[in-house]
Amino acid sequence: MADRNSDSHGGVDNHVIGLFGVFDGHAGPDAARYVKEHLFSNLLKHPKFVSDTCVAIEETFKKTDSEYLETQNNHGRDVGSTALTTILVGDKLLVANVGDSRAVISRGEEAIELSIDHKPDREDEKKRIEDVGGVVLWGGTWRVSGVLALSRAFGDRLLKRYVVADPEIKEEKITEDVEFLVIASDGLWYVITNEEAMCMVQSIDESVDASMAIINLQKGNS
Repeated sequence: MADRNSDSHGGVDNHVIGLFGVFDGHAGPDAARYVKEHLFSNLLKHPKFVSDTCVAIEETFKKTDSEYLETQNNHGRDVGSTALTTILVGDKLLVANVGDSRAVISRGEEAIELSIDHKPDREDEKKRIEDVGGVVLWGGTWRVSGVLALSRAFGDRLLKRYVVADPEIKEEKITEDVEFLVIASDGLWYVITNEEAMCMVQSIDESVDASMAIINLQKGNS
């Protein structure tokens, strides 16, 4: 796995903007690197980024995936990446997910999951794959065509008919009772629960220290 993280802040049309992402590559780092370098810049250029952010996100994810696949036409390897993005526009947080990285917020001391993992055995995902002629097979875990343990991803050219880059989007209003947000790849969530991650962050004063504690925990159990 190749984790690529990205964050930036700024303003568009007098709106405070925050962009945060986790891009977890498989079969090599190329897809994760490409998505990290292009997804947010493409999104900020979209004419509906402020007026209809959900449409802008959906179209930008598909555009970025298509453009990445064009760069891979003559490559033998079939690499891919998840993309979990959290987009803050004013007091509105939009979480757009492709893959199995995860976003969790702490609201009023409760851990609230803002994304749903895209796994091939998820009932709706399995049906979507089978409806277009794909199969989900067991190979140590459930996999698309017996190969990929994700049902959505950027890249994965040979499985693209089934493994789409269409994001699922959830909107959350940021109010005073929202304490913090944790976004991480599946490597963390294999090790600890949402609630354990919240407790760890709450126990540490500085956000950078909390992030490093979570990263070290993940590395220590990988």
